Amino acid sequence: MSTQLAPPQPAAPPRRPKRFYSSLWVQVTVAIVVAVIFGYLSPTRAVAMKPLGDAFIRLITMIITVMIFCTVVTGIAGMRDLRKVGRVGGKALLYFEIVSTLGLVIGLLVGNIVRPGSGFNVNVATLDSRAVADYAGQAKAQTVTDFLMHIIPTTIVDAFAKGDILEVVLVSILFGFAMSAAGSYAKPLVDLLESLTKVIFRMVNIVMLFAPIGAFGAMAFTIGKYGLASLGPLAKLIATFWITSALFVFLVFGGIAWLAGFSLVKFLAHIKEEILLVLATSSSETAIPTLMEKLEGLGCSRSLVGLIVPTGYTFNTDGSSLYMTLAALFVAQATNTHLTLLQQMTIFSVAVLTSKGASGVQGASFIALVATLSVIPTIPVAGMALILGIDRFMSMCRALVNMIGNGVATVVVARWENELDRTTLQRNLAASM
Repeated sequence: MSTQLAPPQPAAPPRRPKRFYSSLWVQVTVAIVVAVIFGYLSPTRAVAMKPLGDAFIRLITMIITVMIFCTVVTGIAGMRDLRKVGRVGGKALLYFEIVSTLGLVIGLLVGNIVRPGSGFNVNVATLDSRAVADYAGQAKAQTVTDFLMHIIPTTIVDAFAKGDILEVVLVSILFGFAMSAAGSYAKPLVDLLESLTKVIFRMVNIVMLFAPIGAFGAMAFTIGKYGLASLGPLAKLIATFWITSALFVFLVFGGIAWLAGFSLVKFLAHIKEEILLVLATSSSETAIPTLMEKLEGLGCSRSLVGLIVPTGYTFNTDGSSLYMTLAALFVAQATNTHLTLLQQMTIFSVAVLTSKGASGVQGASFIALVATLSVIPTIPVAGMALILGIDRFMSMCRALVNMIGNGVATVVVARWENELDRTTLQRNLAASM
């Protein structure tokens, strides 16, 4: 019996190597460099580029709430052990509180040791308090009850309409639990949401094609409006905050990453596109969609990523925590306002709560700081006008630390939950470099 050999299959064409300029991080880097040069040479035209950055941020914001809803609901509905949701949430909140409080403490210590505001001898009467008036109007001391009530939306639709991430997370968790309890009845809806999730992530990929344009517009506006010259008088504060933030990332996050069994440097290389995007737009929210996608790619479960990343943007604002205590001491020192230890502890205690509302939107931390300073009448809130002009440059750093902190937190909790073993994590990080 003869056997007929199958005809040889044609060899697959070799894959063309990916050109370096097609990488998103290269495109965003080039856009930022061009924007800085353009903003320096032609400030007026550069300021007119602001709509490009605003439009990109709006495109991202448009997607975020639906993506979070689909991710959290399908994750919880597909989770057999519902107790895991509470366990993961409890571990995450404990981690958030410890690390963000550490940020407040370090900001307070650095402010007392370096004293970036000493020597300014500012006369408060000469400051333009009207510049801070708009922020003071938005700032309001929040009680714990106010904060908890804010998490609950008026209606389900209202949570999505306002784009409040924490309200969307609450609705998503309740919806996910309800679908899980419904069992087989909810199966068609789960399938629908899983399909919708895939479509949403395709939308994210399309929107990210415009990231270089958005980065260019946002950075050109920043340099054109405020100018590099504006950094001069407050260079000590800016340098102190950026250096403190860098040390916090590499020492605190680096130590946490080492204990969890992965390299922080490799993790930062893994999210380099998100780092550049946050620097350009001064908002950590622009990185949420792709950050969640990359964390899933490392091996973290969808349900865990969907729970930790969105809630982290409210409860784990490490960069904002550093900024608030350091900036508060700067204003006091610059206006020659002596603060007793009790007053500094009061600022710290209030900042523990107010920093939780300082999410990824540019300017939110400034409003939260005004609310914090208002509890110490001896500190002139008008002194905030000193740093209003450079807040955009401070915001870049705040948002960046917030974003990195939430990425590290997600991987750490995934390791605690044994979702991700050390070997797999290290292999996935190495493959992304």
